[in-house]
Amino acid sequence: MASLRKSQPSPKLGKRIAVALSGGLDSVVLLDTVCKAQAKNQNQIYAFHIHHGLQKPADDWLIFCEKLAKQYKIHFDFRLLHLATEGAKGNVEARARAGRYEALADLCEEYGIEDLLLAHHQNDQAETVLLQLLRGAGVAGLSGMPHSRTLDFNNHSITLWRPLLNQSRQELEAYAKQHKLKWIEDPSNQNTKYRRNAIRKKIIPALENIQPEALANMARSAELLSEAQILLNRLAQQDGKSIFDQARLKVLPLLALANDDLPAANNVLRYWLQTQQLAMPSQDRLQSWWRDLAKVKPGANLEWLHDEKKIYLWRGALQVAGTEEGRWILKPLPSNSKQLGLSADWVQEAQQNNQISLRERQGSEKMQIKPRTPRKTLKNLYQEADIPPWERQAPLLYINDELIAVAGIGLSYPHLTSSGRRVLPEWVQNPVK
Repeated sequence: MASLRKSQPSPKLGKRIAVALSGGLDSVVLLDTVCKAQAKNQNQIYAFHIHHGLQKPADDWLIFCEKLAKQYKIHFDFRLLHLATEGAKGNVEARARAGRYEALADLCEEYGIEDLLLAHHQNDQAETVLLQLLRGAGVAGLSGMPHSRTLDFNNHSITLWRPLLNQSRQELEAYAKQHKLKWIEDPSNQNTKYRRNAIRKKIIPALENIQPEALANMARSAELLSEAQILLNRLAQQDGKSIFDQARLKVLPLLALANDDLPAANNVLRYWLQTQQLAMPSQDRLQSWWRDLAKVKPGANLEWLHDEKKIYLWRGALQVAGTEEGRWILKPLPSNSKQLGLSADWVQEAQQNNQISLRERQGSEKMQIKPRTPRKTLKNLYQEADIPPWERQAPLLYINDELIAVAGIGLSYPHLTSSGRRVLPEWVQNPVK
């Protein structure tokens, strides 16, 4: 690398690591440096490519990346990312970025990889900081991209690394020319209708003309702001001791803090959103939330839509709704299990006769879930189980026109048996990606 003294912390040696390979200059340089260190570090290297399908040359980029991986004798895989460009919410840049991370995380999970290297460099960091500044972002946004962060995907934890973050594009170009590397140019990078491209083509050169060290200084400012954000998070944890309730945010003490110290309350609320992996709200949205909370009556419910997720006020606390999508599975029980279940033969016969169905709740359903207890309405069972309203949407499982299972509540007790082959219906939510 042109400036090894600037290198950042990297994954531990001797592990499986992956490089996100687009085929552009930055990712090709990153792959080359990683592969040249392979013998010394004893890492198994994978190259992952995301085929966006947004441009005609995308197939050629995939072929280029696959050939490059073969040249380096490393593992290669890719994912197709289908993005609707018409009638879809949000801008294409944001949706492509979110889809790319999801696809990369899916590949890492498949191959058991815990460390994923991204090729963002100093110019990318400067563009990110300027974009956040134009949006009116706070300290968290202006911190830019971290050198590393953990991404939880399903039950798999992945660390994202950006080892080139203190390298300028000029340094990467010098390295590529010195080592005679080949890469591809994305023609969409020239289209200044995209904000990031406009900043790259118009704003960055102007700033460098005014001050040659502009990019390095912005990167340094981002690091200082990142340190400040760490302190703000620590302060939020301290101020929120009586407000945080696991993943929930208790409203009464939050409002008390807001009345006494609004900046501190804003910091607590932002920190909570960060822990829920949600985007920071705009100042206007934040102010509207405080107005809502100040007006809401005790015991009332409230619903906000933010970052494509629903935030609910329920029983005096704010919480983010989990995914409502999922599926019923029939889990076989071990033969030596003492757990009650449904007769596997009975369920199999019902399957063969197409007598298993999923139905939406109508409001009059009843079910007995314990021995020697009466049948109760689902409304009562939900209330007794303290199930939030937004978690009552899973379809009901019927067998032979009889209600058998309700997500979050349980199974129909009269249909359970303790002997023979048994299966247990389970509602499994789709993972939040």
